[in-house]
Amino acid sequence: MKFIKKFKEISIKNLAEVGGKNASLGEMYNELSSEGVLVPDGFATTSEAFWTFLKSNDIEGKLKNLLKQLNRENYKNLSEIGSETRKLILEAEFSKEFSEEIISAYKDLGKGEDIQVAVRSSATAEDLPNASFAGQHDSFLNIQGTEVLLKAVKNCFASLYTNRAIKYREDQDFLHHEIALSVGVQKMVRSDIGCSGIGFSLEPESGFRNIIHLSGVWGLGENIVQGLVNPDEFDVFKPTIDKAENPIIQKKLGRKELSMVYAESSGHSSTVNIETPLAKQDSFVLDDKEIIKLSRWILLIEKHYNRPMDVEWAKDGGSNQLFITQARPETVHQAEDKRFYIEYHLKEKGEILTSGSAIGSSIACGVARFLKSPDEGYKLNPGEILITNNTSPDWDPLLKLATAVVTDRGGRTSHAAIIARELGVPAIVGTTNATTKIKDGEMITVSCEGKTGFVYKDALQFETKKIDFGKIKLPNTEVKFILSDPDRAFQLSFYPNTGVGLLRMEFIITHKIKIHPMALVKYDEVKEKAAKKTIDELTWQYKDKTDFFVEELSRGIAVMAAAFYPKEVIVRLSDFKSNEYANLIGGRQFEPLEENPMLGFRGAARYSHPNYKDAFRLECKAIKKLREEMGFVNLKVMIPFCRTIKEAKSLINTLKEFGLERGKNSLELYMMVEIPSNVILLEEFAAYFDGFSIGSNDLTQLTLGVDRDSELMTPVFDENNPAAKEMIATAIHKAGKAGKKIGLCGQAPSDIPEFASFLVKEGINSISFNPDALLKGIENINKAEAVR
Repeated sequence: MKFIKKFKEISIKNLAEVGGKNASLGEMYNELSSEGVLVPDGFATTSEAFWTFLKSNDIEGKLKNLLKQLNRENYKNLSEIGSETRKLILEAEFSKEFSEEIISAYKDLGKGEDIQVAVRSSATAEDLPNASFAGQHDSFLNIQGTEVLLKAVKNCFASLYTNRAIKYREDQDFLHHEIALSVGVQKMVRSDIGCSGIGFSLEPESGFRNIIHLSGVWGLGENIVQGLVNPDEFDVFKPTIDKAENPIIQKKLGRKELSMVYAESSGHSSTVNIETPLAKQDSFVLDDKEIIKLSRWILLIEKHYNRPMDVEWAKDGGSNQLFITQARPETVHQAEDKRFYIEYHLKEKGEILTSGSAIGSSIACGVARFLKSPDEGYKLNPGEILITNNTSPDWDPLLKLATAVVTDRGGRTSHAAIIARELGVPAIVGTTNATTKIKDGEMITVSCEGKTGFVYKDALQFETKKIDFGKIKLPNTEVKFILSDPDRAFQLSFYPNTGVGLLRMEFIITHKIKIHPMALVKYDEVKEKAAKKTIDELTWQYKDKTDFFVEELSRGIAVMAAAFYPKEVIVRLSDFKSNEYANLIGGRQFEPLEENPMLGFRGAARYSHPNYKDAFRLECKAIKKLREEMGFVNLKVMIPFCRTIKEAKSLINTLKEFGLERGKNSLELYMMVEIPSNVILLEEFAAYFDGFSIGSNDLTQLTLGVDRDSELMTPVFDENNPAAKEMIATAIHKAGKAGKKIGLCGQAPSDIPEFASFLVKEGINSISFNPDALLKGIENINKAEAVR
């Protein structure tokens, strides 16, 4: 055939003939089918067919002349020019030869039957490593019959000149007359009665390479692209995908309140959004086996192309079979130089107007401008913040004016999120209420410092700092993070470090779980009605409410373990005081009233006690799941506030009882050194632990007899005090003699250069810092090692 190529004849080498999208489909169909990757069969019209169509209808010159008239200063006549160019194509005629080739290929594809097909545009400058053209050209689904097919092909040709496509090419400096449009015709996957979605072979916000991110909705995937619904989201860890029983580290249930399906009209791609039944809204679109299967496919695609990829997938509701329907290079993080990083930090906090999923990691201030549709684009001034329900490719020319974007609907793979990343502006999507909570014309601040983004009232002060990681030399002393918030973990992994010296699980329990674990263990005994109602609301997905605690805790820790894998991540078992535990939902019923909780029912003494042992079982179950099911053998366990050798022995037995046996599956146990007894008896404690970490705050407090939380005693509390330093030095020396590693977690080595020198001189193995203190800490350690 002259104007048609079947998928079996297409490879990535045919990009100039069939465009990026079709070249990729042909490549995968031919090269990855043997690996189990399913791509629906099809054919593509060639670039020669497009050029012949223009020439035979004598419209090539007319198109050039029209585009010469485009106002390139403000594009005020873009709509008029676009309309005229499309009209030229739609009024032109296909040659008999071209029409017959399309019909013949269609009949071959359906083995003589008029089957349902997807008809998609594929420009010859599309899906390149540096330009995605995502959503710029039209696609038509559920096409059936030769007459409707020919019409869809012509509509695809015309979509080369949509307003958004013209503007995109202008912005990318592509010459309009050098780009042809190929049309892909593919067997239809009935995702309208199944589900569909998008996958990235990296974490889309930070560009972290070891994650495969999937999102999905019921019905057609257009609802994801347009951001009309908040989809389900899944993160799968690449390094353990073929090793671990369950490499899924995150599962987030989206609302999915709408499902896009085909309207009841024969032969064409009319669609309608219907309300998703509640049972399906409350269910994940994919089960775990399907999530892992899709992730393996995406990993194969990434390896084949040797670059991060952006993939579209669909599940046929009739056959329940999964398919890959498109794959293009990921264009945002591909070009980034991870050596350089600009750090944004709010210097003040204000009234929170709304929050949602943060896109990017920056901050912007500006006037809020509420637009209902692109038709109101004249209201948006350069530098203002766009507030709207959701966006589609028709919004693209406007998005380039905005300094930030906030939407009610959409997930991390929605159109608004993708374009915001490409433009390098912060966005917050899926707020559900931005258009009602933010007033048109008011000054606001959009802050994306973690996974959750916040919109604040007024213009708040913030600071930026450009960091060149290439100029930072790691010292011989190991430098680790103190972490608690999973939302920042992937971004922080790019900083120079040797792992995580202290992972606090309290943040996850307070912010993600919120419920006292004993209120889940003894749910039927919870007396407070309001607490019971809240527990029901938070745990509605779980038959066994204790599973909620295990799942949420393991997922939160998994993100941090994945971010720094295979470096060691030392997770400290919960170290709330009784008054802090009591503040959790349902907690007061299960906690004692203590005069001095700092020295009371906390740490190792709590874990084996009948009042908490059943709750401690849940912590252990989460860590066992992380290590044995998810494959995070880089996780080590640390015990806080272990007062006596007797407690240490009891704890070792309790951990073993709950499936965490020291030495089994290379499990290492560490102990916090934060009580004078820990220092005095360190050689004896060393028989039960593989390493130590000095908690300088508690150790200083208990050495000097000072309440570290007392404002009156602030001048006395000093880690640099000779007595406190003597305790620290003794612990370091004793650990060395016992052949055990020992580190320190605290602020002093970054705040006080001479304290860092003291630790280095005494022979500390590692020092852990809060994220904001890490770089200063590295600088102080390097100076100390230089003069040692």
